[in-house]
Amino acid sequence: METLLQLPEPLQAWYAPARASVHIMLILVVSWLLRRVAFKALGTLRGRLIDGAVDTEREKRIATLEQVARYVITVVMLLVAGMLVLSTLGISIAPILAAAGVIGIAVGFGAQSLVKDYFTGFFLLLENQVRQGDVVEVAGKGGLVEEMTLRYIRLRDYEGSVHTIPNGLVETVTNRSRGHAYAVIDVGIAYREDIDAVFDLMRHEGAALREDPAFTDKILEDLEIAGVEAWADSAVVLRCRFKVRTLEQWGVRRAYLYRLKKAFDAADIEIPFPHLTLYAGQLKDGSAPPMRLVQEAA
Repeated sequence: METLLQLPEPLQAWYAPARASVHIMLILVVSWLLRRVAFKALGTLRGRLIDGAVDTEREKRIATLEQVARYVITVVMLLVAGMLVLSTLGISIAPILAAAGVIGIAVGFGAQSLVKDYFTGFFLLLENQVRQGDVVEVAGKGGLVEEMTLRYIRLRDYEGSVHTIPNGLVETVTNRSRGHAYAVIDVGIAYREDIDAVFDLMRHEGAALREDPAFTDKILEDLEIAGVEAWADSAVVLRCRFKVRTLEQWGVRRAYLYRLKKAFDAADIEIPFPHLTLYAGQLKDGSAPPMRLVQEAA
């Protein structure tokens, strides 16, 4: 007060606003610095937890938890800084906190879905069901997890479309990025083909694919043939699979089907497709000609 009285009269009116402005600037700068320090500490902690180990699953989980921690720290810093700024301006925050409690109860009844989002998101992270970088299917949408927070999951599908799914809508999580995957392939052949010979050809092409330098590290085990899967209307369906690294099942499946088509063509193995052929006792070697239908004009 004595310092204020010693100031020239024109400056006394500006002293209190200037002092409040300085305090507000200090609050904002300190909050920004604390946020930067916290983010730096999270980055250091992440590096120590990974510790140079080549573990993709662990890295994904740590990255997801780090992102959520950054989000929580930012929200807390904003709330604390906002209350300090209001206190500096002479606005009592006690009534605001009391009112916020009452409003929070009222909003809680009206925003149950939002509360459900946060609780579900918390347990999704706690149980390690979804992580950033996973390929998952949730709420009828599938794609790569680009962002995971306590409130929503953000996916990008194969076409590049981005889907933001509230965690409250997540009932079942199908995660295609855990441990290993299987490239499951169904192959249809004509009923007249020798199934054992086709099996041998499939194994040969599977071994050749695994020896390909582009797929050596992607395929973990040799081709596994399950056998005859079904008797379809016009084909015998054979099922097989490769054990592969996660997220490689689609590429391996496409490459194997490409090789198998060429091998079937070279071996003259029929791949059924929608068409109609009438036979009159014709064998595979063509010993009997197909029946011909001739329509005569009336």
